[in-house]
Amino acid sequence: MRPPVHLRRARPEDLAAVGEATVAAYASFVAGRNDPYLDKLRDAGARDREAELWVAVAEDDRTVLGSVTLCPDGSSWREVARGDEGEFRMLAVDPAAQGQGVGLALVEHCLDHFREQGAPAVVISSLTEMSAAHRLYGRLGFERLPDRDWSPLPGVDLICFERVLA
Repeated sequence: MRPPVHLRRARPEDLAAVGEATVAAYASFVAGRNDPYLDKLRDAGARDREAELWVAVAEDDRTVLGSVTLCPDGSSWREVARGDEGEFRMLAVDPAAQGQGVGLALVEHCLDHFREQGAPAVVISSLTEMSAAHRLYGRLGFERLPDRDWSPLPGVDLICFERVLA
């Protein structure tokens, strides 16, 4: 059964839970407990200050089920967007809430947000191994954008997707 999900901007009291849920969601995609990327995943406060951190919370408005970082133009969190394209990063659903529509709600929120901003498209990058996320993106109309695939570090290959909005 799909839990009721409420989406809102993150609050200071959410940040620790967002960080831990993000680390848990990415656990199988990092290089162990000492992977330096874990610090970035855990630092929800930086994402909230330097971009727009949104959370999916349960009906009680306290239990964080997932989060996503919207990367507006000018944000240091943007990686692959150009011009007025939208971009989001670090889509994460707590493992206990996966498969219940939380990721879908978060991505639909991103699409609606950027559509309202007048963005012609939303572009994202994802690890090649994140096949469940890729299936979700495909269901929502994202298409591969191989000319923007990139590698931030040796051995870390990111593939890009685009959803045209206009």
